[in-house]
Amino acid sequence: MIPIQRLCLVPLACALAAGCAHFEAKPISPAQTAAALESRALDDPGLKSFLDNNLHRDPAASPPTVWDFEMLVLAAFYFHPDLDVARAQWDVARAAIQTAGGRPNPVLSATPGLNLSHINAAPGLSPWIPVVSFDLPLETAGKRGHRIAQARQLSESARLNIASTAWRVRANVRASLLGYSAARQRAALLRNQLAIREQIVALLDQQIQAGALAAPEAAVFRIALQRTRLELADAQRESAESRPRLAQSIGVPVRALDDVEVSVAFPDNAAAGLNTPEIRRQALLGRADILAGLAAYAAAQSALQLEIARQYPDVHLSPSYQFDQGDNKWSLGLTVELPVLNRNQGPIAEAVARRAEAAAEFNALQAKVLADVDSAMESLRATETSAALLRDLTDAQARSRDALAAQVSAGAATPLDLLSAQLELAEAEAGQLEARVKRQQALAAIEDAVQFPMEMLAPAVIEQSPAPSKERRP
Repeated sequence: MIPIQRLCLVPLACALAAGCAHFEAKPISPAQTAAALESRALDDPGLKSFLDNNLHRDPAASPPTVWDFEMLVLAAFYFHPDLDVARAQWDVARAAIQTAGGRPNPVLSATPGLNLSHINAAPGLSPWIPVVSFDLPLETAGKRGHRIAQARQLSESARLNIASTAWRVRANVRASLLGYSAARQRAALLRNQLAIREQIVALLDQQIQAGALAAPEAAVFRIALQRTRLELADAQRESAESRPRLAQSIGVPVRALDDVEVSVAFPDNAAAGLNTPEIRRQALLGRADILAGLAAYAAAQSALQLEIARQYPDVHLSPSYQFDQGDNKWSLGLTVELPVLNRNQGPIAEAVARRAEAAAEFNALQAKVLADVDSAMESLRATETSAALLRDLTDAQARSRDALAAQVSAGAATPLDLLSAQLELAEAEAGQLEARVKRQQALAAIEDAVQFPMEMLAPAVIEQSPAPSKERRP
């Protein structure tokens, strides 16, 4: 007959086996992952649902035909692998909370014993002296609570890192789209300049053939024409290279942009009411990396509390049972480590240093944020001044061209004079384009410093003006 003790062990073993996790292999196939990346497209049904949910559109509506900045950013949030990495890191941090909350398991020890002097004992007297004992660890000084607090704070830091990553993705999309737009407009302006220079050289050739002009006098115009051709070729190269950069910022292959129309228009946001002190305040209170730094410092605080708590030893209760040659013996042991030679001074010193390191990193981050805000605001002011001067210059060049056109019609000026005025206007328009690009870059730098879209900043950040701007963000 099987002893009752063994029968009790069977369901216990089954219960323990049922509660164990089992390994499930998930191999990665580079060919399959590459194919999945290559198949990404902006007409993806999942992306459409994502856009409908975030833009509050009717799910029955047709897919978008023109993709503006806001939609491209949402597509990047849907596809970009950096966000997948950040989300996976948050999952790891959340799993660490469960690890931190785990309690130490008791330990069961079984020690069979045999009294050899009683091996031939009289009937009824057993020579066996087995011992069964338990070790029940009891944590003291709130160590488990400190572990859980540290894990939760690290999890919060990882969650906020998702927001920081999302902002970097948005900033990259904006920079790539601005570069794509600027390259296309720059190429168009250079094509206009090239056409004007070709007309100028053609007129000069006619004068040379008529003997009214010496050939060397046209050399400078031919050199300028060749230089414009080189600049146009460089602008066309930049325009071609900007498309893959835009696709990379979204997280899709470049051919995903082949069949869609991308809106490259950036509204000219009014930024005259920006208040630098309030911008600073918003940056220091709202940036995700600032909040993540605070969470990391709180985690360092909890880590120090945990190491201080580890000065106090845990208690181990050790109940045991011994069957001593027919006698049942019970005992209760108590084990405590004596903190005589080591009071956990080394780990405490390390935790103190790590807390100081976290504080220094937070202070350095704050200093960088403030410097970024100041630099962005100064850059915006400088670009505003430059843009205003270039607008005045362009307007003056346009008036001069119109006046020369009237003089040509009246016979008071030559077509060459009009072409020269048109060329000066085209060059001024190119300068104005560069000023607009730099202004958009300055506005983007302000948004990056605050990590908040310009039109969604708190009312205290943008001072009220008689006609507040209601334009969308660039």
